[in-house]
Amino acid sequence: MMWNNFFLQEEERRRGAASRRRAREARSGLSPERERKARWTLLATAVGVALAVLAVGTEFWVELSPDGDDTCSTAHLGLWKACVRRPRPSHGPPCGPARLHGDANCTYFKFFTTGENAHIFQRTTKREVNLAAAVIAVLGLLSTALGCLCIIMVLTQGAEFLLRVGAICFGISGLLLLVTLEVFRQSVHALLRRVDPEPPLAPVLTLEYSWSLGCAAAGGLLLLLGGGCFLLLSLPRPWNSLCPGRGHGAT
Repeated sequence: MMWNNFFLQEEERRRGAASRRRAREARSGLSPERERKARWTLLATAVGVALAVLAVGTEFWVELSPDGDDTCSTAHLGLWKACVRRPRPSHGPPCGPARLHGDANCTYFKFFTTGENAHIFQRTTKREVNLAAAVIAVLGLLSTALGCLCIIMVLTQGAEFLLRVGAICFGISGLLLLVTLEVFRQSVHALLRRVDPEPPLAPVLTLEYSWSLGCAAAGGLLLLLGGGCFLLLSLPRPWNSLCPGRGHGAT
């Protein structure tokens, strides 16, 4: 009798575990292997999303400094505003690391409100190109948000058909961020060419791309990679097995 009760309990435990596993698979719409890969891919894609948001929200895309300028002023600008930094007076060398501790005067670009161009070191921005870069970046972030929503719905509500939609959204957002980089580069070169006609003679500017632009490039590549991996997961075997997951023992 004791053995019969033991076997009955074991059978009930196995049935309960099987039913819980089936309920979990029905809820997620994915097999445990694909769900694990989707979660790890979403984690990697979230890093790309964070880098993209950080890049779009900061203004350290490019740094400009005039050659032969005794004041050692520098300017850094992004998609939304520009900052001109002038070092504080000191008894040491006029240029060098001391300029990093100067006061920065930051202003938002007026072509978002009044349509006016900005003037930086006797050069004028090209409004249309700057506006295009900002609009493309915002569209990329909106596509990223839609992709995150789709993948979350797949993992929590079992809407497996949204997996491919999320993959397309992430791919589009990555492409838009990379396009933003090129459009912004064109806006910087347009700025260097548009010299104000008023005297004095405009100084020669030294151009150096900064860390915000690097974050945008890394974020765009990660979003493209995440979108490609989600697209592989949405395809039937053997294509979805190409997307790596943490564990490789399950098939």
